[in-house]
Amino acid sequence: MSDSSFVAMRRRSTELGLVVMAVVITGAAYTLSALGRDADIPANLGVFLGVIFGLLVVAHVATRRLARGADGVLLPLAVLLNGIGYVMIARLDAQRLAGLQATWTFVGIGAYVATLMAVRKVNDLRRYQWTFFLIGAGLLVLPFIPGLGVISGGARIWVRLGPIGFQPGEIAKICLSLFFAGYLTENRELIAAGTWRVGPFNLPEPRHLFPILAAWSVSVVVMIGQRDLGSSLLFFTLFVILLWVATEKASYLVLGTVLFAGAAYTAFNFFSHVQTRVDIWLDPWSRYEDKGYQIIQGLFAFGSGGLGGTGLGLGAPGKIPAAKNDFIFAAIGEELGLFGATAVLIAFVLMIGSGFRTAMRAERPFEKLLATGLTTILGVQAFIIIAGVIRVLPLTGVTLPFVSYGGSSLVANYVLLALLMRISDSTSRRLGELPETVTLQEKRAAKKFAKASAAAGTDATVIAGSGAEA
Repeated sequence: MSDSSFVAMRRRSTELGLVVMAVVITGAAYTLSALGRDADIPANLGVFLGVIFGLLVVAHVATRRLARGADGVLLPLAVLLNGIGYVMIARLDAQRLAGLQATWTFVGIGAYVATLMAVRKVNDLRRYQWTFFLIGAGLLVLPFIPGLGVISGGARIWVRLGPIGFQPGEIAKICLSLFFAGYLTENRELIAAGTWRVGPFNLPEPRHLFPILAAWSVSVVVMIGQRDLGSSLLFFTLFVILLWVATEKASYLVLGTVLFAGAAYTAFNFFSHVQTRVDIWLDPWSRYEDKGYQIIQGLFAFGSGGLGGTGLGLGAPGKIPAAKNDFIFAAIGEELGLFGATAVLIAFVLMIGSGFRTAMRAERPFEKLLATGLTTILGVQAFIIIAGVIRVLPLTGVTLPFVSYGGSSLVANYVLLALLMRISDSTSRRLGELPETVTLQEKRAAKKFAKASAAAGTDATVIAGSGAEA
């Protein structure tokens, strides 16, 4: 057995062990939650564990077959967060919400496997960068279309097609990451050159700066038009971080911060819903009977949980409005306490660290920027919602990745995870940690080339023979 094969096998063995551990933790938490609620072991425990284990084995086998050299920690961490989130959702609504979340978990795992099957070479996605831009921008404006857009919680971020509702922004964040990574890969040297002098700043030519300003404009439109401060901050942070990494110039961080601060200040002065969010953040207690009720109930939940928590099934997370999505971290803090909430934070830190390690190891600029962007999405989104729940930032309506209830978020995050795994696998192959394999598309292209070459050779033989006879 070669050393490269040993590296791949060790990663997959580690992944399998961690996945089994995540299943055991999820099963134990599910049992404790039922005991705390009904003082009885759930009758469907065996079926539940069998289905969960089966789904995760499918994901692991797909990784073992399609991305053998990928990071061995990312999938188990996502599985653990998904499992904890499911237990809390089942704790809040064991009938309707738990069944829906289980269905979306099944779809998410399917999307993970499908992405690994479809995307065999991440660098091939670079040629479709403008297509991804149009798709991402189109998805962001969908909620503005009358009859499609739905207002929920004061924000216009939902689209409903018949009985199906989804958040197009969850898919748009991946599309815009692909666009920006591709655009900066092609133009990073021109942007970094900074030949246009504006005061103390050396900026790129306007034609190269236009997509960056367009990204800023999109984030402002999302913040103002959809009343979605969280998504606006998420998109703009993504763009600025990728610009900084591509050009290696900290001045773009400063410029981006100034642009966003100016837009936020303007929005605060001209739009009442922005002022309301800030006022609630600064003083929720004076609005306890009104819009401050949610955040104060979240604080009460943390206080009730203390260090060790009230115990699964023994708290009262149902008293927190939107506990299944926006405030699921407060529900975790109540029943699992500071220790449980810290464990969730550590899981996110490890996942973000693994994502950035994948970006640092990547040798191709497009893969490096894409891994950075995808990891930034996970980290910033988790930070925004957790910071809002504990009053570090004004509260915004984004989901906690892999944990909160929601189909579009869960499926999009599994697709994001699959792209990170594919980048990690491709990097491992280029570094010689396991043998390079030929993709199905490359095999088809080779067959076509061989047939064309054979046909060309036959024609040349015929022509030569005709010349000899003459």
